[in-house]
Amino acid sequence: MLSYPHIDPVIIQIGPVAIRWYGMMYLLGFVSARFLVGYRIKKSGRVPVTTDEIDSLFVYLILGLVLGARLGYVVFYDLSAYINNPLEIFSVWHGGMSFHGGLIGSIIAGMIFTRKNRKDFWELSDLVIVTAPIGLGLGRLGNFINGELYGRVTTMPWGMVFPGGGPLPRHPSQIYELLFEGVVLFVILWSLSSKGIRSGAVTASFIICYGLFRIIAEFFREPDPQIGFILGFFTMGQILSALMMVFGVVILLYRVRTKTIPRTHKKS
Repeated sequence: MLSYPHIDPVIIQIGPVAIRWYGMMYLLGFVSARFLVGYRIKKSGRVPVTTDEIDSLFVYLILGLVLGARLGYVVFYDLSAYINNPLEIFSVWHGGMSFHGGLIGSIIAGMIFTRKNRKDFWELSDLVIVTAPIGLGLGRLGNFINGELYGRVTTMPWGMVFPGGGPLPRHPSQIYELLFEGVVLFVILWSLSSKGIRSGAVTASFIICYGLFRIIAEFFREPDPQIGFILGFFTMGQILSALMMVFGVVILLYRVRTKTIPRTHKKS
């Protein structure tokens, strides 16, 4: 059994204001994504968006992600509790964010931005989605530091006793997700993005691969206590990820069959 490295989730606290590792991971994820998007545009020689438009796009995506993640958690994971106490929806500091809701929110925000600015949605989506695993991996690291979203009880030698997880060792499922949803997924998407495949295919690949990795990870992760198992076996995360994979396959088939070639913009 490995020892859980007790790390103070608060980096620094000044009066009532606390800077936490989890929030810092979100910030690092967005900053890294913004840097890589700029790098990819510069390297490709195409300019689908200006620097100001990139910054504006990220504002849209951040708002869509945060709102979608919170509302997704409310709807998918604990709707009855929030119906009885609707003001708790706004208490984001109490925790409760859903990746699947965040993805939906980001997609809607991206569609609004591209429609408003007359950009090609799939081209920009492929450009940004490659960087998403960085934020996902850092987010899982934040979960690990917080000692939350731990795994199921295990006898494996790398099991850990998590604070609040009882006396038995558990899978460090946050680390599993960091590796697969973060590192492995980033390598896959970065490789695909360099092959010049049809626009939208990289986005579809992200949706499919993430869904698959999340389904696998959920077999090691402790299900949410307010829901438990569904049909005696599946978790809510697995059901949402399966639907996500179907959605990804539909997108992939649609983009492969479409004859429309997205517009590209050369440097002037």
